[in-house]
Amino acid sequence: MSDVSDLSCASGCCGSVPTQKGRPADVGVVTRDDLRLLVGGVLAVGAELLAWAGMGEDGFWTMVLAGSAILVSGLEVLQRGWVALRRVTLNIHFLMSLAVLGAMGLGQWPEAAMVIFLFAVAERIEARSLDRARNAVRELMTLVPETVTVRTETEGWVEVPAAQAVIGTVARVIPGERIALDGEVISGCSHVNQAPITGESLPVAKGAGDKLFAGSINGEGVLEYRINADWRHSTLARIIDTVHQAQAKRAPMQRFVDRFARYYTPAVVAIAVGIAVIPPLLLDGAVREWVYNALVMLVVSCPCALVISTPVTVVSGLAAGAKQGILIKGGLYLEQVSDLKRVALDKTGTLTRGQLTVSDLHPLPGQDPERMLQIAASLDGLSSHPVAVAIVAALGDRLPLLEVREFQALAGRGVRGVIADTGYTLGNHRFLKEQGLCTPEVEALLRPLEKEEKSVVVLASSQAPLAVIAVSDRLREGAVEAVQALRAMGITVTMLTGDNAITAQAVAAHAGITDVRAELLPDEKWMAVDAMRQAGVVAMVGDGINDAPALAGATIGIAMGASGTDTAMETADVAIMNDDLRKVADFVRLGRATRRLLWQNIVLALGIKGTFLILSGMGLATLWMAVLADMGTSLLVILNGRRLLRFH
Repeated sequence: MSDVSDLSCASGCCGSVPTQKGRPADVGVVTRDDLRLLVGGVLAVGAELLAWAGMGEDGFWTMVLAGSAILVSGLEVLQRGWVALRRVTLNIHFLMSLAVLGAMGLGQWPEAAMVIFLFAVAERIEARSLDRARNAVRELMTLVPETVTVRTETEGWVEVPAAQAVIGTVARVIPGERIALDGEVISGCSHVNQAPITGESLPVAKGAGDKLFAGSINGEGVLEYRINADWRHSTLARIIDTVHQAQAKRAPMQRFVDRFARYYTPAVVAIAVGIAVIPPLLLDGAVREWVYNALVMLVVSCPCALVISTPVTVVSGLAAGAKQGILIKGGLYLEQVSDLKRVALDKTGTLTRGQLTVSDLHPLPGQDPERMLQIAASLDGLSSHPVAVAIVAALGDRLPLLEVREFQALAGRGVRGVIADTGYTLGNHRFLKEQGLCTPEVEALLRPLEKEEKSVVVLASSQAPLAVIAVSDRLREGAVEAVQALRAMGITVTMLTGDNAITAQAVAAHAGITDVRAELLPDEKWMAVDAMRQAGVVAMVGDGINDAPALAGATIGIAMGASGTDTAMETADVAIMNDDLRKVADFVRLGRATRRLLWQNIVLALGIKGTFLILSGMGLATLWMAVLADMGTSLLVILNGRRLLRFH
C-alpha cells in the first residue's frame, strides 16, 4: 500500500502512517505498531492510576511511566513535530507536540502521556480507514489470476505466469475459472460474470468476436481467446490507474477546505498564544491555568477532521463509481455532476447500438419467412455492405447458406444471383421499380418502414416480389429509461448527431427526446455544446472520433467505454464501461450523494469543534478530552464518507 498522505491536507495538517508499497494494507492484521500502541496505552493508564493513587502527577514513578508511554507511542509524533517546526509548517504534529511538551512543563505528565497515546491511536485508525477506502478499487487486482493457460506449438496447452504471456497468444479459460488477461473470443460460447469491470449484475453471453476482460469469471463453457493486452495494460489495470490519478485532481470543495486549513491553523496558534499571554498580563490571571486553556484550544481547534473529510469522501465516491462500471477521472467531475443542467447525447453508437440488425421481415402471401431469409442471406453472403452483413447475421446458424451462381453486385441498387436454377434479386425500392415488380401490395409494406427511416430491401424472383426486409440501428437497451431518469432529475436531454434530420427525429421520438439537432459536423457539435455551457454544467455523451471535440468542450465528457474509440476514451472525463446509458443517471445520483456527504462532514466537523471550543473557553475541557473529541470527529467523518462505498 502506498502512503496515504496524499489524502491529507496540502499543508500537512493531517498525518498518516506509511505502509508497504505495492500491496493492499492488511487491515485485519496486528502489526508491530499496534503492539507498540498497546504497550504505550498500558503505560499511560498506569501513570494515570499512580496519580489517582496519591503519588502525584509529577511523582517519580508517575513520570517514569508517563515518559515511557510518550517514548513508546509518541516518539514519531514528536519527531514529525520537530520537522514541522524546522520547516515553519504549523501542522497537527506541531500542535500535538506543543500540547504534550506544554503539559509536561506544567507537571501534568499522565495527561501528556494520555494525549499522545490517544493521538497515536487516532492516526492509526484514520490511516486504516483511509486504506480501506483506497483499496476498494486496488483490491480488484487480486481478482486476476497469476497464471494463464496458453497454446504453444510444441507442448499444446501449458500454464504460464500471466505476466509472461505475449499479446497475440491464444489462451483458454475453463468453466468457473477467472479470465487472466484481456482478449477476444475466437471459439466457444459461455456466459461471463464481468461485474468487477462493467458493474453488470447478470452474466453476459460471449461468443466468437466478443471482448473478454481480465478478472471476470467464466461460466459454463470453455472459451478460447486471443490475448490483446498484457497484464499491465488490461482494462482492469487501466481502471485502477485512472482512479489513482483521479485522486490528484482535487474537487472544488476539497480545494476550498485545503485553503481554509492553510489560513485557519496559523490563526488558531496566534489566538492560543494570545490566550496564554494576555490574561496573565492584563487580568492578573493564573499563568498555569491560561497556558493550559491555550493548549486545550490548540488541540480542539486542529482542523484534521475537517481536512480529512473531503478526500476520504471523494475517494470513496471514485471507488463506488468504479465498482458500478463508471470510471471517473477526477473528483472534480464527481462534484460538478451534482449541478448538471443538460446532457447532450450522440445518436449512432450512443443512443443506438451503432450496428444494423434486421428489424422487420414481411414475406408476401404463400412464402415461408425462413426460406425467404435463407435466400436473402445467401445472396448477401457474398457482399460486405452493412445491410448485407445484418441480413446474414439474422440467419445465423439456423440454416446453411445456399450456393449462389452468376452473382452480381449492382452499385446503389442491390445484388442478383441464381440459386437452384432460379434467378433472384435483392435490392432497394428503386431497383424493384426498375424491374417493374413494385406492386401496390409491396408499396403498402414499404411506405411505413421507409417513414421510420429504416433501410428496406425487397427479395424478388424474375416474376414477382417475394419478401420485404427492413434493417435498422436499434436503440440501446435501457436508452428510454435513461432519458426518462435524467428528465425526472430536472436535466434537459438533447440529441446531437451528424445523421439526417428525418432519421434523427425518428430515433429521438422512440427515445423520448424532443430537442434534436441533426446534420452536425464535429466542430458544429462542439459549438452546440459550448453554447449550452452558458446556461450551466453540461455533459456530452459520445463514442466516436467525431464526438471528441464535443467531449472536450463539455463541462463533463462521458464516453461509452466498451464500444467507444480510443480517442473518445482519452478525451472524456468519465467512461461508462458497459455502454449502459442508465449509468449516466447513476453517475448523477452518485455525484449528488457525494456532494451531500461532503457538506454533512464539513458541518459535523465544524459543529463538534465549535462545541468543544466553547467548553474549553469555559474551562470545562481537558487535553485528553480534546484529543478524544478530535479523534472521534475524524472517525465520524471518515465513516460517513465511506458510506459511498455501498452506493448502488
